[in-house]
Amino acid sequence: MYKKIEIAIALLLIICMFTIPASAYEEKQANIYPLEYAWEEFWYEEAEPSATFTGDFPVRSALLMEASTGRVLYANNEHEKLPIASVTKIMATLLVMEAISDGRVKLTDMVTVSDRAAHMGGSQVYLEFGEQMSVDDMLKALIVVSANDATVALAEHIYGSEETFIAEMNQRAKDLGMNDTNFINTNGLDAEGHYSSAYDVALMTRALLKYPLVLEYTTIWMDTIRNGEFGLANTNKLIRFYKGANGMKTGFTSIAKYCLSGTAKRDGMQLIAVVLGGDTSDERFACTKRMLDFGFANYTVVTPDKATLEPISITGGVSLTTGLDYTPPSLLIEKGKSGIETKFEISESLDAPVAQGEIAGVVRYYLNGVEIGNAPIFCVEANNEIDFWTVFGRIWKNLLGIG
Repeated sequence: MYKKIEIAIALLLIICMFTIPASAYEEKQANIYPLEYAWEEFWYEEAEPSATFTGDFPVRSALLMEASTGRVLYANNEHEKLPIASVTKIMATLLVMEAISDGRVKLTDMVTVSDRAAHMGGSQVYLEFGEQMSVDDMLKALIVVSANDATVALAEHIYGSEETFIAEMNQRAKDLGMNDTNFINTNGLDAEGHYSSAYDVALMTRALLKYPLVLEYTTIWMDTIRNGEFGLANTNKLIRFYKGANGMKTGFTSIAKYCLSGTAKRDGMQLIAVVLGGDTSDERFACTKRMLDFGFANYTVVTPDKATLEPISITGGVSLTTGLDYTPPSLLIEKGKSGIETKFEISESLDAPVAQGEIAGVVRYYLNGVEIGNAPIFCVEANNEIDFWTVFGRIWKNLLGIG
């Protein structure tokens, strides 16, 4: 009798061990992370090997670009001016990364939250007026969970005001050739006259990828701020469920619908897939995944071997020649194709003075007779124009048998 009671109690304790703590854990975690982020299998599928690609996406606009070359592999309504919601924050992040790179801001700097930043709507981390948070944590909030309040706080901290920051966003857009873009705010909240295009989003994404630091934030799946008291779960599902995914930004408003600039890198090739105006969140991720699958399955990036170049003759220079150099570019080719042809076009000579870095020619690469890339050939050192006293000194040394 007692033995049966002991067995029953033991079973009850085992049940409690496996149920009560688990429930408590889930309840606690639910306050930090949405549980649906933890489980999903759809994105584990490998790239589709098929070379066919219809691109019949139920979205307003879409584009696939290879980052190192800027070559567009697929586009649909890529220049249509559309609202892009929080994808706007790619430009905001670019300005922050530039400020860090220039030394104007450090990750350890503390940002004081203004009243304006604290009262931003939409996605937020509930910053309070007067609260201080490091640039590092502000970036986590901006990039991982698309926090509007953190975006404004960073903008004000770096440029003094959101208005000045927005002006710089538009200037950088012009610098990058983003001709379909106009920013009204820092975060992408619906506003008349705030728009961009799939092509322009790819351009600013490409510019942002030049800062490796950003990948330390865009690849975060789950993290915390405020000493672990506030959880962050990435809104970009690709980061968790797509091989090679490394960025970049999601966005949604009732007007813009579901938007995404998704980036991924495999075997040295970095792709950028942009979707604007999807009807559902699943649609934007599915469309992005299909474009990335197509790119990885059918293209590859190669870097040609570097040749040793003979020095170029310099007429009237202190030295008779100057060395030449170049950097082979990344070349995007379709998988299975080979036979890249290299042609050098170099001047026979240059007249002094010659500056370091001066262009002396170009190397071009061809595949099946079509140019697929080129790179400038430059002088590795300066060569000043020879003067009378230099000539006189050389003649005098020769007469004396010196040197």
